[in-house]
Amino acid sequence: MSNSKGFGEATIQNGAKILNSTIEKTLTWKDFMALIKIGIVNSNLITTFTGLWLALHFSGQSFLSNLDIVFFTVAGSSLIIAGSCAINNYVDRDIDHLMERTKERPTVTGKVSPVKVLAFGIFLIGLGTLFLFFTTVTAAVIGLLGVFSYVGLYTLWSKRKLVSNTIIGSISGAAPPLIGWAAVDANLDIMAWSLFVLMFVWQPPHFYALAMRRVKEYRSAGIPMLPVVKGFKITKIHIVLWVAALLPIPFFLTKLGIPFLILATVLNIGWLALGIYGYRIKDDIKWAKLMFVYSLQYLTIIFVAMVLVTLI
Repeated sequence: MSNSKGFGEATIQNGAKILNSTIEKTLTWKDFMALIKIGIVNSNLITTFTGLWLALHFSGQSFLSNLDIVFFTVAGSSLIIAGSCAINNYVDRDIDHLMERTKERPTVTGKVSPVKVLAFGIFLIGLGTLFLFFTTVTAAVIGLLGVFSYVGLYTLWSKRKLVSNTIIGSISGAAPPLIGWAAVDANLDIMAWSLFVLMFVWQPPHFYALAMRRVKEYRSAGIPMLPVVKGFKITKIHIVLWVAALLPIPFFLTKLGIPFLILATVLNIGWLALGIYGYRIKDDIKWAKLMFVYSLQYLTIIFVAMVLVTLI
């Protein structure tokens, strides 16, 4: 009887240890994902891969015959983006505790030392750049320019000083499809630059909508986002104008065919219509949420469609 009880207690204790270990590992992985901003890495991975895929397609090269290029491009771009995000967390650790969506980051909670975060970010960028050099020098250079624009121009300079910080930050967000294309074809043609422009124009309405939803947090953190400085009325005008600027871009992607042109145009008109509808909705936050969700669906659909139409 006593042996049975001892065995039971030992089993419970061992189970507790395993559970605690599992929880610790889960928290560590969760912290790591927060540190590198996995959501940003994943979304940029879609645009990087699309640029890569289209370059292979229009240059008449086989995807399966270039798996090494695919690996180095995907891994390299992901690493430099993750490293840049880690450095962004390092720099913003003094204000992230003021915002609900960032207050649990490991750089805020103290689960990881700032020096280690900085070193980790630099290491990831270095490794990612090396991977990109295994494709083309152009891809590596564009990757480094993206890092400079995100860490230097956006994080260290404009984010806390200029209301145009979102536009400046859009440069880095538009670089991934160029990296993907340049990894295959260093001679970037008009389609590659059209992908860059598409991503650049997409970002302001996306992030302005997010800023409207988080306006109180940005205000408390002292970040001069457009809704904080100019108010919702001006922000809504800017959002609609940026969405309208997307309308001509599909016509520079006619190589993808008429079906894609129609789909992209419908998506653009739908987003513009939703933006204009915002002037009839009294609840600005509700409208901002609708615009934000639409922007996410828009990005996924349009870039996935670019790949799918080349398979038909």
